[in-house]
Amino acid sequence: MDLDNHSVERAYARWAPVYDLVFDRVMAPGRRAAVAAAGRAGSRILDVGVGTGLELPYFAGDASVVGVDLSEPMLRKAQERARERALRQVAGLSVMDAMRLGFADACFDAAVAPYVITTVPNPEATLDELVRVVRPGGEVVLVNHVSAENGPRAAFERWLARQTRHLGWRPEFPWARITDWCAARPDVDLVERRPIPPFGFFTLVRLVKRPAAARPVPAAA
Repeated sequence: MDLDNHSVERAYARWAPVYDLVFDRVMAPGRRAAVAAAGRAGSRILDVGVGTGLELPYFAGDASVVGVDLSEPMLRKAQERARERALRQVAGLSVMDAMRLGFADACFDAAVAPYVITTVPNPEATLDELVRVVRPGGEVVLVNHVSAENGPRAAFERWLARQTRHLGWRPEFPWARITDWCAARPDVDLVERRPIPPFGFFTLVRLVKRPAAARPVPAAA
C-alpha cells in the first residue's frame, strides 16, 4: 500500500484529538521498551514520530530529547504535555519529515521511532536518515507491528491494507523489509528482535551503527 505525506498529515490531524484515548494503553509497553533501549545507548536522543508525546515522560530526567513529527496538530499536544508536566528532558520539538531530517550527521546517541516505520511513505529512506543522524556505535530503536508471513492473519492483513490507507498507516509490513534493508547496509548490525506485549503483536528492533573501524573494507579492484 502506498502512502504519501499529504495523506498521512490529514490522517493524523484527524487522530490528534483522540489519539491518546485510543492508543495510549495498548502501545505503552512498546514505548517504555523503546525508551529504555535508547537510554542505554546514551543521553542525546532523537524521538522520531513523537506524536502527542506519550513516551516523553518515560525518558530519564538527565536525557536530552529532541522530538519531531510530520503532524503539527499532534506536535501541539506534545508541546502541551512537555509544558504541563515540566519535562526538563525535552530539549526541543519540531515539525519535520522523517525521510528528510534537518540534523547534522552523527549528532545523536540514539534515534527511537515507536510505531512510525509503517506510517511513512518510504520506510527504507526513513531508516537511512535515522542511521545517518546517529553516531557510530549508536542505536536506532524501532517498535512496530510486523505482518504475518503466511496463514489467515497474513491474508487478513493484505485485505486490511487495501481498506485503511485513510487511517495513516499500513497494517501489512513484512519483516523482509527490515532484513533486506539491513543486507544493503554494511554499516548497520541488527542486534535484537523481540516481541512486545500485548500478545506479541508488536516487535522491538535494535539496530547498531558500526564504528568506522569496524566497517568492512571494500576489496581492491
